[in-house]
Amino acid sequence: MQGKSIVISAPSGAGKTSIVNFILAKIDSIEFSVSACNRPQRPAEVNGKNYHFLSTSDFKEKIDKGLFLEWEEVYPDQFYGTPFSSVKTIWERGKHVIFDVDVKGGLNIKSKFPNNCISIFIMPPSLEELKNRLLKRGTEEDNSLEYRIQKFEEEINYKDQFDFVIINDKLEVACDETLNLITNFLNK
Repeated sequence: MQGKSIVISAPSGAGKTSIVNFILAKIDSIEFSVSACNRPQRPAEVNGKNYHFLSTSDFKEKIDKGLFLEWEEVYPDQFYGTPFSSVKTIWERGKHVIFDVDVKGGLNIKSKFPNNCISIFIMPPSLEELKNRLLKRGTEEDNSLEYRIQKFEEEINYKDQFDFVIINDKLEVACDETLNLITNFLNK
């Protein structure tokens, strides 16, 4: 059985992970697809829960073997991808899968499941607010922050390719709007 796919994408710092966590707490029939990456694990992250943390060589080997539903080199030498085995396992359990992925990865997933997928782009209210959120996170070095800002300016050009765009000005409102969209999609 193939369940439905829910893609939540956004520039880094726009709030997609917070929104995904809200959705997971509200809808039991949805399960999170844990992405893989080769970046260093942050202190609060758990391997296998937040990401599958792989070495660069392991990640590239899985690419060569075709084990990813989608993958991207999101930042120079930083790879992110969706293991197809994780998605298949979720569907075998009779659940729908939700993806918290970068913008290009989200569009790749949408293209693979065009009739069974909803794609939602989370937009920060402004570039200035995005900078503030990234700084508050405390995980960015100056060059990394500047690169993420440049990436934001590139990624917003893709927003119209998503089914819906939600502006995350107030997190509670953005969560409720996303919940309504997903609930309607699942009830179709």
